[in-house]
Amino acid sequence: MAADRPRLSKTAVVERGLAVADAEGLAAVTIRRLAAELGVTPMALYWHFRSKDELMTGLADAVWAEIDVRVDARDDWPVQLRGLLESLVRVLRRHPCASQLLVGSEKRTGEAALVASETALEVLDRGGFDAEYSAAIVHQALCTGLMLVISEPGFEPGLTEAERVEHQRQARVRLALLPPDRFPMLVAAAGPMTACNDPDFHYQLGVDMFVAGVQALAQRAATSETRPSD
Repeated sequence: MAADRPRLSKTAVVERGLAVADAEGLAAVTIRRLAAELGVTPMALYWHFRSKDELMTGLADAVWAEIDVRVDARDDWPVQLRGLLESLVRVLRRHPCASQLLVGSEKRTGEAALVASETALEVLDRGGFDAEYSAAIVHQALCTGLMLVISEPGFEPGLTEAERVEHQRQARVRLALLPPDRFPMLVAAAGPMTACNDPDFHYQLGVDMFVAGVQALAQRAATSETRPSD
């Protein structure tokens, strides 16, 4: 009978956990739920993860592992930084649960998270930033990626497509009906301000602004021969 028992691996647990989290949210991920779906007892999962916190850390590291940390040594550091941030954004978009999953310093202690941070710090070191500024920029890069996903135009968790479209229409009407003598620019831009038909533009603009800002800091430091804050 023992030979008939399903074999359970840590990878299988993490993959199933991510699938549930992406579909239903992190609250739906429990040891008991995953055990039932994998056809094992809860104690079998505890062999791999001693607590739900450990499981969440495992899910977070799996997400980190999807980020492409390969950088081309022939590229300038801003191009390398852009590549890392764009990969982060792609992964965050792929996993709806990631915006919650990656928040908190304890979720950045796994091997994949450490490799991603190390790579980003190396890139920024080539850009002339010291450890203090590099660390702050790495943190801001993660915050930027998370905020871009959370603020994606049309991002309305829990709404159907029809409800989302109606929500957008109502927002556009509210702006269009503002007093034009007080808010002429908002009235004129009611459409663009509420449009959500081009999320790729939203993400590209966010990445462009972040990288341009970091480059400006580096250029200012190089010109003044001081740290960016001086």
